[in-house]
Amino acid sequence: MVGPVEFILAGVLVGFCVGITGVGGGSLMTPILISLFRIEPHVAIGTDLLYAAISKFCGSMVHAKKLNIVWPIVLWLALGSIPASFVTHWVLENYLSNSNHYKTVLTMVLGFMLTLTGLSIMFRAQIEKFFAKFRENKPANENTETFSIDGKRGFVVFMGVVLGVFVTLSSVGAGAFGIMALILMFPHLPMIRIIGSDVVHAVLLTAVAGFAHMTSGNVDFHLLGWLLLGSIPAIIVGTLISSRMPEKLIRKILGITLFALGVNFIVNPVKSKPVEKPQTAMVMHQTSSQHSIL
Repeated sequence: MVGPVEFILAGVLVGFCVGITGVGGGSLMTPILISLFRIEPHVAIGTDLLYAAISKFCGSMVHAKKLNIVWPIVLWLALGSIPASFVTHWVLENYLSNSNHYKTVLTMVLGFMLTLTGLSIMFRAQIEKFFAKFRENKPANENTETFSIDGKRGFVVFMGVVLGVFVTLSSVGAGAFGIMALILMFPHLPMIRIIGSDVVHAVLLTAVAGFAHMTSGNVDFHLLGWLLLGSIPAIIVGTLISSRMPEKLIRKILGITLFALGVNFIVNPVKSKPVEKPQTAMVMHQTSSQHSIL
C-alpha cells in the first residue's frame, strides 16, 4: 500500500536530482508516478504540471531579481504556448477523455518526450559544444535583445505552440526543449538570459496547463502536497552541495534512465482495461436460450 511516506521520498529523490543537475522535475516525476506508484497517466501529468509550476516559481524569482529574463521572448513564447495548451486540453477533454485510446496517447507522447530528453541529457556536452561555435560571449544589453527578436517573432510563437501541445500532453519539455529552441534562435544571447527566460515561460505554461487539467479533475492535491513537502527542501540541499557531487555521472545515469523509460512507454503504453460484460446479463441470456430450446 502506497502512502504519504513513499510520496515524500519520491519528492526528495526528484528534488535532490533537480538541485544537483538542473534537470526538470517533470522529466522525472511523471514516470515515477506512473511506473512505481501506478497513478493514472492523466492524474500523474496533471498533478506534475502544478508541481512543476510551484517548484520552478522560486527559481524564476531569483532570475527576475538578477535581471536574467528577456521579457519579449517570454511574452512571444507565451503567445503561442498558452492558447495551444488550452486547445490541446479542450481536444483531450472533448474527444479523447472517453476513448479507449486516451491513456495510450498520453503515455506514448510521454515516452517520446522522455526519449528525446534522455538523449539531450546524455549528449548535452556535445550539443553545447556544437552550438558554442555560433555563440558570442558578449554582455547582453536591451538593444541587442530587441534587435535579436526582430524577424523571429513568428518562429518564437511557433515554438511556443509546439511546447504548449507537448507539455500539456506529457508535462515534459518546458525546460530542456525550450532552452534548445532559444539557443537555436538566439545564438548571441548569453546562456544565463536564455535559462532565465525559459524558466519564467515554463512557470507560466505549466501553471496554465496544470489549472486546465485541474478543471477536469486530473490533479490529486493530497499527492501534490506530499511531493512538494519532500522536494522543496531537497532542491535546496541539492543546490547547496551540487559542487561536491559527481554531476556528470549523475546526469549520465539520469539520461540513460529517462531514455529507457521513454522507450518502455512507447513500446508498452498504458492501455485502458476493456469493459467487461456483466455476468448477470450473460446468465440471463443463456437461461432464456435454454427455455426457448425446451
